[in-house]
Amino acid sequence: MTLCLGIDPGLGRLGFAVVKSDGSYYKALEYGVIETRAQTALPERLSFVYLKLEEIIRNRNPQLLTVEKLFFGRNRTTAEMIFQARGVVLLLGALNGLRVAEPTPAQVKTAVCGNGRAQKRQVQLMVQRIFGLPEIPRPDDSADALAVAIAGIVITEFEDRAGGVAANAPLS
Repeated sequence: MTLCLGIDPGLGRLGFAVVKSDGSYYKALEYGVIETRAQTALPERLSFVYLKLEEIIRNRNPQLLTVEKLFFGRNRTTAEMIFQARGVVLLLGALNGLRVAEPTPAQVKTAVCGNGRAQKRQVQLMVQRIFGLPEIPRPDDSADALAVAIAGIVITEFEDRAGGVAANAPLS
């Protein structure tokens, strides 16, 4: 059994999901978003994210932290804010001794849909189906965090079976 905290990184809205995996069975124990206001100073926003995630880690005690690895082309300001939030998340993982996985968006799509180029709606529908949810989780960031958790579990289980050889091997 694996207990994973999946993160869709963001600063204005960070998606999180705590997922329990037992073989091919997945259960969403908790999911949602952590929101911060743009008018609040950056250090306070990062601290708020840190404290909320620290509380989730303390209450749920996951073994695995999965944070989506993102690539940005144009909007440097958005990218900078998200990368700072990712840094806070990765720091929390390290301070709590969690195993960390960082799947790319294509790896998340492959793990959930079997296609690294799946559309966002396809991923959302598969997340709904995999977890047996009555509807697609809202906001989107929480559905994304559930998908990220699945990808982290799939990747680390594969790494374990391969003896760690595939630590950086792409899923797609």
